[in-house]
Amino acid sequence: MTHNYTPTVKDWLSLLLLMLLWGTSFMFTAVSLQSFSPVGIVSLRVLVAAVILIIFIYARGLRLPVDPLAWAVFLLLGVMGNLLPFLLISIGQKDVSSGIAGLLMAFMPLATMILAHYFVSGENLNRFKILGFVLGITGVAVVLWPSLVGTHSNLLSGLLILLATFSYAINAILVRRLPSYNPVVTAAGVMIVSSIAIVPLWLWQDLPWQQSYSLKATLSVLWLGIGPTAFATIILFAVIATAGPTFLSYINYVIPVVAYFTGALILDEAIEWHSLAAMLLIILGIALTRKRVAD
Repeated sequence: MTHNYTPTVKDWLSLLLLMLLWGTSFMFTAVSLQSFSPVGIVSLRVLVAAVILIIFIYARGLRLPVDPLAWAVFLLLGVMGNLLPFLLISIGQKDVSSGIAGLLMAFMPLATMILAHYFVSGENLNRFKILGFVLGITGVAVVLWPSLVGTHSNLLSGLLILLATFSYAINAILVRRLPSYNPVVTAAGVMIVSSIAIVPLWLWQDLPWQQSYSLKATLSVLWLGIGPTAFATIILFAVIATAGPTFLSYINYVIPVVAYFTGALILDEAIEWHSLAAMLLIILGIALTRKRVAD
C-alpha cells in the first residue's frame, strides 16, 4: 500500500526543529564533556529521555508491553541506536570538534544504503547509489586526511564517530526487520533498557556524587536528554506519521551544516576550507543516491 503524503506547514516546521535539535546536539556534547565522562553523558541522556517518554506515553493512554520479546527487541535497538553511537560520539568528541563530528555523522544514510542492499529486499544498489557512496566516502577521507598526515593524530577519534554512523545504520535496518510496536512506546522501552544497562556502570565508574560539575555542562547534558533525545523522538514519529519517511530524509542534508556552523559560531571552532569541501561532497553524495534509475 502506498501513501500519498502531503507535508503541511506544521511538518516543515517540525522538520526544521529536528534539524536544529540534532544539528546542535554535537555542540551540547562538547560542552558536556567539560565536566562529564562519555559514560556519564550517555547515562543522563537516556535516563532523562526515559522519564519524559514514560510520562508522555502514559499521558497518551498508551502502556508499555509485558511481552519478553518486545523487551528483547528494545534492548537490541537500545544498544545499536542509543548506547553504542552515543558513547562512540562522546568518546570521539574528546579529540574531534563538534562540527567535524556532525560532518562525519552525515555518512549515516550512505552506510544505511549499503547495508540495506544486503539485508532489505528491494533496496538494491544502482549506479547513482554507488557513485553517491564514492562521493560520500571521499568527503569522509577529506575530513580525516589532516589527522592522517598531522602530528597530533585524532584519526582514531574520527573513526569512532564514523563507527557510530554504522551503528545507527544497523539500527535502521533492525527497525525494518524486527517486530514493530507503537513507535513512541518503542522509544520509551528503548530508553528504559538503555538506562538499566548503562546508569549502574556510570555510578560505579564515576561515583558522580563525589564529583563537582559545572552548571553549563550540567544544563547541556540535561538538555541532550530533553531536546535531541526525548522531544526529538516524539516529533520524529509525528512527522513520519503525517509526512512519510522520505520527507524526513531531507534532514540528512542539513544536520551536518547546522552542526558545523553552530560549532564555529558558538564554540569558536575553526572553519576550514577542506571541511567545507568535504561537507559539499557528502551532501552531493546523499543527493545522488536519491536519484531514480529509469527502468
